[in-house]
Amino acid sequence: MSEVSIREAILNDSAKLAEFLQGIITAERPMDECLKEEYIEYYDPVDFIKDEKSSMLIAEVNGVAVACGAGIIKPSKEYYKHNEHLYLAMMYVAPEHRGKGINGIIMEALIKWGKQKGVTTCMLTVYPDNPGAIKAYEKLGFKPSLLEMRLR
Repeated sequence: MSEVSIREAILNDSAKLAEFLQGIITAERPMDECLKEEYIEYYDPVDFIKDEKSSMLIAEVNGVAVACGAGIIKPSKEYYKHNEHLYLAMMYVAPEHRGKGINGIIMEALIKWGKQKGVTTCMLTVYPDNPGAIKAYEKLGFKPSLLEMRLR
């Protein structure tokens, strides 16, 4: 495999990040019958670049952006022992680069960034119908914590 480099995203990456976000939505739409059929966005990736409580990373192979991930420091629920946590979002790897450990490299870099900011707990959400993502997260030590349920 070619060498993977990780860097902070910059505003000039916004078009590529928007493309990656639509890749995530396309992959997740079959897993969630409640998602609208028209164009949607979960969030604006540029916010992750601008916010000092966020880190938006891009993975490149041979100088080409192939993956991304964001870490956002968020306040935790009052009843948790920790006051804030690192929330991982927008984890995406281009289909032709999946299975090469790139997602894990990004996640480890984001977790390290969170630790440097004093955050001790990391959280994320994943669809239960996405076993590939779940397996990747479990490899890094993530465990299920709460199952959200819905009735339609």
